[in-house]
This record gives sequence, C-alpha cells and structure tokens, in this order.
Amino acid sequence: MLLSIYGFPPLVYRLHEYFYPVREGISYLQMKEYSPWWGSHQIQVIYIAIPVLETLLRLIPGLFSWWLRLWGAKVGKDVYWTPALEISDRGFLEIGDRVVIGHRVGIYSHIIKPRKADLMLYVKKVKIGNNVFIGAGSHLAPGVVLNDGKFLTLATDLYPNQKI
Repeated sequence: MLLSIYGFPPLVYRLHEYFYPVREGISYLQMKEYSPWWGSHQIQVIYIAIPVLETLLRLIPGLFSWWLRLWGAKVGKDVYWTPALEISDRGFLEIGDRVVIGHRVGIYSHIIKPRKADLMLYVKKVKIGNNVFIGAGSHLAPGVVLNDGKFLTLATDLYPNQKI
C-alpha cells in the first residue's frame, strides 16, 4: 500500500521525465502534440488533491526533503517544512541549506494564462538560497530566485522571474 502511494508515482515521474522531459520556458497546452508538463502534472496531482499524503511526510524531520529529491528537486540540509504547504512541480525546485518555509506557503513553478484561442504555459525553476526564511502565506511564482540570507515577511507574493 505505502509503495503504491509513495514509491510508484516518483518512479513513474522519473521515467516520464526520461522519455518526455519538461522544458523550461513557454509552450501551449491546446496543441496537437503531447505536453510533457501535462503528463508530469497528472502524475503529481494526487498530492495536490489529497495534501495529507505529503503532510504526513513533513512530520518526520528530513523525510519530506528526501521525498522531493525522489522527484528530482535539489534540496539542501536543515530545511524546515511546515505541514500546510503547496508545491506544484516537485522536480523544478532548488533549495539551499537552513531554509524555513512558513505555514500555507505556495511554490509554483508554472503558470497558465489564456492566450488568444490557446492556453500559454510558462515553466521555470524556483531557486531558494541558503539561510532563507519564507513567511507564512507567501507565494513564489515560476523563475523566482531568493538569494542567500533573504527574509520574506508574512504573505509576500513574488511574481514570475522576480529576484530578491
């Protein structure tokens, strides 16, 4: 049971990434070609729909960081994750050492916008340096870069490609 919930999806995701890698940048979702992002998102959607599955992992120090590494994220040492957190694209994270992520923080490595008769998808890694504090209720968009030692106050919204 645990293997099917926690082992199988990251394995399928990594295989999917091998054959259909998600590329950073702009693409469109209503094309005739297969969207690698859409496929990878569908593999992860169970953890967005049922957040308690990942919340349980955050109760054991170090386990959630290890979990994200299974998905291809780069996560440093001594990262503190609060129980209420939303991450949309696990493989598009780079997080340094000694980072504190506050309650109800959202980290989103993609955005979708209507564009004429199509949906534009923008994907880019979120990069968080060492010794960073992200205040409760903050949201980080694709391409956000937080340099070492930054302190985000409560409910800070960072927009695509913002560097702090």
